[in-house]
Amino acid sequence: MTGITTHVLDVMQGQPAANVTIELYYCESPSASWQLLQTSVTNPDGRLAAPLLKAEDTKMGNYEIVFHIGDYFRRKNLGLPEPPFLDLVPVRFGLSSPSSHYHVPLIISPWAYQVYRGS
Repeated sequence: MTGITTHVLDVMQGQPAANVTIELYYCESPSASWQLLQTSVTNPDGRLAAPLLKAEDTKMGNYEIVFHIGDYFRRKNLGLPEPPFLDLVPVRFGLSSPSSHYHVPLIISPWAYQVYRGS
């Protein structure tokens, strides 16, 4: 598989994070503006039904995935403060090899997150 994929894990509750809205943006160069490419929502397994970006649409440049974490935790009715400590979690990364698979998982709680390049 190639292209850009992701999944979201909720470590506070020890389960995949379902119904998280995810946006993918692209920026060709530092002087260019960001373009929204895709909006998706995670399934019950914390994954997307399809890649954020298919292999044939992938090109070199800078990408940003925005995870709507605040909305996810609001729906859990956990009594967290407003505004939330983490609301939108943006992850920017460069894609230098369009023929490679870029998997960008997010591990979340209301107070922290971790992201890495997965396989």
